[in-house]
Amino acid sequence: MFAKYVLVTASALAAAAMLVPGAHADTLATPAKKHHQHHHYSTEHGNVPSRGMSMAQVEKRYGAPLDKLPPAGGDSARHPVINRWHYSGYTVYFERTRVIHSVFDSTAAPKS
Repeated sequence: MFAKYVLVTASALAAAAMLVPGAHADTLATPAKKHHQHHHYSTEHGNVPSRGMSMAQVEKRYGAPLDKLPPAGGDSARHPVINRWHYSGYTVYFERTRVIHSVFDSTAAPKS
């Protein structure tokens, strides 16, 4: 009896699978937008702080920034505090107290 039930169920599922059309998805292509006016370059392109440097190391080596922008984030452990220091021609981004990026301003980007 059990074998007959399994056979009928399997047959019904196989028939239903043949009736269901294949999955279909559309792709929407959108033009890329320029979100900001900064360009990221590695430290090979200029004398800027490198990833992993501490705030104290950056200030000792490059001097005091022109401006220390207000911190962002920090509302939870998943969103650490991001500090931004603006120097002449570039901005340094810190996660907590360590450099994560040095970004040239678009007007000061080095020529490749």
